[in-house]
This record gives sequence, C-alpha cells and structure tokens, in this order.
Amino acid sequence: MRSVHVDPSTRTITAQGGCLWADVDAAAAEYGLATVGGTVNHTGIGGLTLGGGYGWLSGQYGLVIDNLISIEMVLANGRSIKASATDNADLFWAVRGAGQSFGVATSFTYRAFEQSSPVFAGTLSFDPLGSPEKIPQVLAFANDPIRAGQGRAACMLGFAVGPPPNSAPILVCSPFFNGPEDQARAFFQPLLDLEPVTNSAAMIPYSNVNGMFNAVAQHGGRKSTKGGAFAAPMRVEFFQSLFEKFCHFVTEVPDARDSLLLMEFFSPNKVCEVDNRAMSFANRDHYNNILANPQWKDEANDGRCRQWARDITTMIRRELEACKIDGRIRSKMEGVGTYGNYEGDVASEEKGRSIFGANYDRLIELKKRFDPSNAFGKGHLLSPQFDGK
Repeated sequence: MRSVHVDPSTRTITAQGGCLWADVDAAAAEYGLATVGGTVNHTGIGGLTLGGGYGWLSGQYGLVIDNLISIEMVLANGRSIKASATDNADLFWAVRGAGQSFGVATSFTYRAFEQSSPVFAGTLSFDPLGSPEKIPQVLAFANDPIRAGQGRAACMLGFAVGPPPNSAPILVCSPFFNGPEDQARAFFQPLLDLEPVTNSAAMIPYSNVNGMFNAVAQHGGRKSTKGGAFAAPMRVEFFQSLFEKFCHFVTEVPDARDSLLLMEFFSPNKVCEVDNRAMSFANRDHYNNILANPQWKDEANDGRCRQWARDITTMIRRELEACKIDGRIRSKMEGVGTYGNYEGDVASEEKGRSIFGANYDRLIELKKRFDPSNAFGKGHLLSPQFDGK
C-alpha cells in the first residue's frame, strides 16, 4: 500500500497508508510540488500525520494536519469510512492529532504547493568544548533572524557526539531556506561567518531535504523520545545548561553516544493561525519543539537513558512555565507545550490530558462512539483501563 497519486491540476497528493515520506516527496517532485512532511523520510506518513506533523515547510504552510484534506480509515467494526471537513467531520476533528486511537488509516489526501526550485539546506557543526564562545553566538543567530524569515527560513540546533577519533560532544546546526541561493547565503551569512568545523549546506532539491537526518534516525536499536517546548529567544544560560546535561549523560553512559538533543527553530506564526480547538491537536502557541532522543544498545542502560530524557524534559517544562510568567510568551492560545509524536511513555489519562488539553474530554466521547471496545488502545490518548462506558 505505497501508491501515490499526484493531481497537479488540483494540487493534491493522495497516498496510501503504507507510504513512506520518501515516496510522497519523490512523487510530488515530479510535478514541481511538495507538501509539509516529516524530517526523516524513511518513516511512514501515517504516524506523523495522525499526531500533527511538523516539517521544514511548517513556517510557510503550517502542520501536516493543516494540509490534510481527507483521510480514509478502517474502524474497529471493520467499516471503511472517509473523513473530511464535510464527511464525518467529528472523526476528522479527532484524527488530526489523535488519529492512532481511532482506526487504521488506509489513505491520506494532502494539499500540495509549488516547489520547483531547490532549497538551501545542510548541516554545520561547531566545537563548543574547544571554542565555547560559539555557543552563545550560534544561539543568538537562531533566536532572532529565524523569527524574521517570513516562514521561509528555519534551522535545527542540537547536541550530538562527533565522529572518531575525538568522539566529543558537538553543536550541530541544520539551516533551511526556501528561496534563491543568494538570498539564503545572505540570510545565514552571520552563521557561516562563525567558521563551522564542517559545513555541508548547499542548494539541493526539496525532495532530498527530508533525508538529511536519516543517518541519525536509523531503524532498530534501543531508543526513546521525549519532547517539550521552548520560546524564542531562548536564554543562553538555559541553552548552556542543556549542553552540560547532555555532556554529562554521554560521558556517564558511553553506550548512549548516538543520542541527540534537538531544538527546532522556525516561525510559529503560520501554525498559530489555527485555533487549538479546531482539531484535537492542542500544541499551537508561539513556541517551538525540543526533542530528547536517547539511543543506546545495552538493555542494562534502559532505565538510565529513559530517566535522562524525563529529567531533560522536566527542565524544559519548567523553563517554558517561566517564559509564560515573565512575559516571553504573550499569547493567549494556551498551547499544551507537549507534542504527542515526541512522547514515548505508556498511555495514561494524565498523559492524554497533557497532550490534548481542553480537547481531551471531547476525544473521550468520540472514542466511545467510534471505538467503544478500545481496539486501538496503544496510543497515549486514553488510560489502558478505558472500557467505553
């Protein structure tokens, strides 16, 4: 089930439920089109879409679910059903954020956008141990210009462990600019002037962009994900504390040297054009996501690695609350600050409410209607004890 049909006349993409993002990106590129998709393209389209979906184009076009026109789904009773703004609208509301709890998605139809030109993208790396002054300099760039990039610019900052022989913690930055090369280089010149240790940034087809992180997001192995949110401008002191926590973790648990701590910097304005009650997804606000992604091999390190991710996200949550108190977040959107696709913990009512906020109770009622036996109960929407009553 990996067929993709692109209709250039209506600028729509219909993809079967088994598709990978690479399938969608490649098919759309044949017509000079693209849609908002995942930043790792060897993963399936279903999980990202049903949980919300951020991507490199979110600054311009919003979330994946903002561009989902319709979905076909098989419900627990075996019935195949279409959901859209005009067909089964209640179900369509629910699946845009909590779709994994309502059925098996067999087809998605997305809105597409003109994307015939290449984009500026790649990865820069810096040595924050040998050149600690680079930490505030790189952060200063991400904090300010990205917000003024009119949605066309984005970057990811993160901490990782560099390759041998040093195998030391590094600061990585992946810039993205959807526009001509001269404009892209002018925009990122302050960052390029910081003399990164490595620099692969270049003009590449958009269909290749979502494969940039495949090498650090391999299938298999032992891994976990936890997420949080931050408001730009991020404080240098907080950024530094995250780096110190990362360094301590990979030093104390060398088995976890493939771990990542990533921060997504892009303009949230387009995402925030949609109200948090418009769909079950409730994480819209003037902030961005952070992903804690421990990766390890030895089962004996399961507890330590998962606890590190929990500790990091507790720090992140406290910083976000401080931002709301001191006025760095002035929005009244009341986003939950938790992205469901980054939450790897077991299901519980507490987890469901933390992800869906004020939408949780409506989701419970719709769950009783569309899946009363809780056949699709492995997500984080509901408590495992839910019995449909």
